[in-house]
Amino acid sequence: MISSELAIVIPVYNESANIVALLQEWREVLDPLDIDYRILAFNDGSRDDTGRILDEATNTLDRLEVVHKPNTGHGRTCRFGYDRAVSLGFAWILQIDSDGQCDPAYFKEIWNKRVSADCVFGLRVTRDDGWRRALISRLLRFSTFILTGRDLRDANVPYRLMRADVLQRALKRVPANFDIQNVALTLALKRERFVTWSYVPIRFRDRQGGTNSINVAKILKMGWDMLASLHRVS
Repeated sequence: MISSELAIVIPVYNESANIVALLQEWREVLDPLDIDYRILAFNDGSRDDTGRILDEATNTLDRLEVVHKPNTGHGRTCRFGYDRAVSLGFAWILQIDSDGQCDPAYFKEIWNKRVSADCVFGLRVTRDDGWRRALISRLLRFSTFILTGRDLRDANVPYRLMRADVLQRALKRVPANFDIQNVALTLALKRERFVTWSYVPIRFRDRQGGTNSINVAKILKMGWDMLASLHRVS
């Protein structure tokens, strides 16, 4: 068991164009903060050079751990990463995505808010990735409120810091085979009693390189299937 302060969980799929720059810019922000951290990169069966690039990066980044796994999709890879981070004994778990949209400039504020909150989520008030995706997020907020009676705000944001013991309890409410894990996890966390919350307004960048493996039509299909299955979150 590692028992470090912070695990950064990054699901990675076909990000050979982004992953080196992402690791470097996060290292530049994290190192001056004197945090005992480790980056856990989960290569979700990438078909490009991502796996090789990640393995090579471990030669120069001593705080990087790479796990190669069969492709199961973003949501289930997030879940795989959460479970591993919890099992390793980290106190806090931050999840970000591998496409460079999560700007590390906001991390210090998010990290500082952990003193008074169990969950600190980014809130995407400005988005550079197009009006369609912003609209989908608004529809998701409205739909989940109708179904659950809870305002989950930015339920699928991939910029989220969670205290490990709180996360561990919430994960027990979410089936491991749930595809959009972060939405289900947000609902489970909201249902946890006495959990304290804080939000940090962020600008969500456009992806920094490469192409998105999930188009808008696929997002809508996944979202519909997720809403139909949301009752499975206990």
